[in-house]
Amino acid sequence: MVTFLEFEKPVAALEARIADLRATAADGDLDISSEIARLASKSASLLASTYKALTPWQKTQVARHPMRPHFLDYVAAIFTDFVPLGGDRCFGEDEAIIGGLATLRGRRVMVIGHEKGHDTHTRIKHNFGMGKPEGYRKAIRLMEMAGRFGLPVVTLVDTSGAFPGVEAEERGQAEAIARAIEACLGLPVPMVSVIVGEGGSGGAVALASAERVLMLEHAVYAVISPEGCASILWRTAEKAADAAEAMRVTAQHLLELKVIDRIVPEPVGGAHRDPAGLALALGTALAEELDALAKLPAEQLQSRRAERYLAIGES
Repeated sequence: MVTFLEFEKPVAALEARIADLRATAADGDLDISSEIARLASKSASLLASTYKALTPWQKTQVARHPMRPHFLDYVAAIFTDFVPLGGDRCFGEDEAIIGGLATLRGRRVMVIGHEKGHDTHTRIKHNFGMGKPEGYRKAIRLMEMAGRFGLPVVTLVDTSGAFPGVEAEERGQAEAIARAIEACLGLPVPMVSVIVGEGGSGGAVALASAERVLMLEHAVYAVISPEGCASILWRTAEKAADAAEAMRVTAQHLLELKVIDRIVPEPVGGAHRDPAGLALALGTALAEELDALAKLPAEQLQSRRAERYLAIGES
């Protein structure tokens, strides 16, 4: 059963009416199939028109949808032969950032990403996708391993930001993020990053400093959350919608600004409505990007990354 967001209430009302009619039809002799079909068509049309006109704040809500696929869902649907590799060989294991060896349509890769979890137990286990220093140091270790063995790196970014707790700062959170960015920029192998949900602050950039950065259609990517920005500028999180608009957090805005390179379309109504369809589209996009980068020498890959990030913000 789909969980409806606040702006989807008209669609939810239609779906509830359709469910009631189906229950009535199943219990009686009335033939109301034509009415059900009419309402179903109206619901689909309303859903499509709603999602064509989403505001940045509404897109932020979609990117955070509780039923939206996360890292482990994409790994199961897109990759095969996944072998998780844990630990940073320094402090311990971080369940918020997961990575390992996998196969993408016949090509061996190193895949790394944030896992948020789907229920209370898994969200706590994965710390809501907020990585700690050991998670970013694990990512560095895996990227260096990929470089040694000539494996392309794929990262799936979905985090509100790096964990802000005292213990993370004590273990060198800022340094770990900086080193992760450095590791991305210095990779001698192709790297493709995808913002699949939230791309928040340095916690996202640490895994997204690639030569090719993709975003799902309703994902968001920003230096701070809209609520955080609103709290700083207006001293209230109630201005989050205004902040999201001003910050230009959507994939469409960021493609215009050349912060990202490609948008991967989502099913009508968001990724959570057809995870299998989205996984197919994303797998195809990743394969295409890796094919295009496969023959480039290490020096050209590294120079491309440097040039793309130095160019961001130029008029």
